[in-house]
Amino acid sequence: MSAFRHILVPIDFGEASESAFDLALELATKFEAKVTLVHVTWLPPYYYSAYAEGLAWPTDELDHMAKKQLDAAVASARVRYPNIEGALAAGEPWERILETAKERAADLIVMGTHGRRGLTHLFLGSVAEKIVRLSPIPVLTVSAEA
Repeated sequence: MSAFRHILVPIDFGEASESAFDLALELATKFEAKVTLVHVTWLPPYYYSAYAEGLAWPTDELDHMAKKQLDAAVASARVRYPNIEGALAAGEPWERILETAKERAADLIVMGTHGRRGLTHLFLGSVAEKIVRLSPIPVLTVSAEA
């Protein structure tokens, strides 16, 4: 197996993505790989707007909060592993994660999975599942219990 040179870690600041982030840092240390931590902000598609008449999405505030959390995660991780950077993207999470992996020439994606089943999975879908199916590079998924 060839060494990984660049590991992309999607993070939503939940328990599953934190477990994946820890594992990615361990792998990066072994392979001396660069790590990119990516957070994707998402708003419901426009076709939901009929159900949200009169609501305003505080996009600037959401972006600011996401950037603040991402910067804090990167700064905290730099203590353990200095070759890390953060990236903030907006859009459909699975699409933006795959685009970021391609743009930054990542050769491994390490991501958490919530393990949703039943109706929750049906309605919320699975970002991890789509990435595993569509990614041209290896994907390592980590459950919240890991």
